[in-house]
Amino acid sequence: MDAYRLVRSRRRTLALEITREGEVVVRSPMGLSQKRIDQFVADHGAWIAEHLERQRRRQAARPEPTEEERSEYIRRAREELPGRVAHYGALMGLTPAGLTVTGARTRFGSCSGKNRICFSWRLMQYPQAAIDYVVVHELAHIRHKDHSRAFYACVEEVLPDWRERRRLLRE
Repeated sequence: MDAYRLVRSRRRTLALEITREGEVVVRSPMGLSQKRIDQFVADHGAWIAEHLERQRRRQAARPEPTEEERSEYIRRAREELPGRVAHYGALMGLTPAGLTVTGARTRFGSCSGKNRICFSWRLMQYPQAAIDYVVVHELAHIRHKDHSRAFYACVEEVLPDWRERRRLLRE
């Protein structure tokens, strides 16, 4: 493993990161020698190779959509998600304070402390079962602001197969 970007900062430990673009980033304390950093990278060569391959497969499976596809996903999200939220919200006895569609890349949904739910339009690239899981997951955050056992029990009441549905998002 030769090519990596080195970022030195006031941190105390060495760390590796694989970016969305497949770049290897090494984060290092300021005074650490280049020899020690190179040795760290060499020692973690198998981990780096495995994660670069994972990232390559992920990008191949879900390439960045064209502008036309993006517009269609946004349209579908704005059209379909409010109905899914209303449906599952009624089943769960929960109503969000608002609903927003965003372009978030790193998460499919979020629920604010004020119970506003955001969904990424990128979620619309997945099967309906996965979309419904994210809707129920975010609605459950209105009642439970964490990922406790009680939170997952709330999700499981509505979607007993939530684990399989979540797996669809990770493929």
